[in-house]
Amino acid sequence: MSTSTLIVVIAVAAVVVIVLVVALWMAARRRRLQNKFGPEYDRTVEVEGGRMAAERELRAREERHDKLEIKELPPERRDRYAVEWSTVQEHFVDRPEGSVEEADELVSRLMRERGYPTDDYRGQLRDLSVEHGRTLEHYRAAHDVKVRSAGHQTTTEELRGAMVHYRALFDDLLTEQRSR
Repeated sequence: MSTSTLIVVIAVAAVVVIVLVVALWMAARRRRLQNKFGPEYDRTVEVEGGRMAAERELRAREERHDKLEIKELPPERRDRYAVEWSTVQEHFVDRPEGSVEEADELVSRLMRERGYPTDDYRGQLRDLSVEHGRTLEHYRAAHDVKVRSAGHQTTTEELRGAMVHYRALFDDLLTEQRSR
């Protein structure tokens, strides 16, 4: 085999190895994002119009989230929130729409105390998606019902469903144990 043929074979083999390493690295990164964000990964792919754009967006969310000072609540604060949630649920029988509003306010207060910015709903979704991607659809559904209930466009069953959805995110925020 001539030297030039050997060089070509080695060069082609090196290119193939580099392409395989890059492909494996990208696949591992994609799997990590899919596992971390859960259903939010697919939703972001759809909204952003493709995997590459979605993955850029999700990594940007992670970077933003890393700058937040998210903290655990001491046990006595978690207990206090649990009592407040029970009170909100008790109000549902007499004031379903008011209870949904109270649940939203309680969840927002819990987010704020944990260190999440609560300035706007879209920002809340973005920031919560990093650690609570699996319960984010609950929050979207509950928020949708809350918005419609302001115009009295909801049924009692929809309001009950909103309470269940708020409860899912509330429990996730309240019981999360951070590993930092």
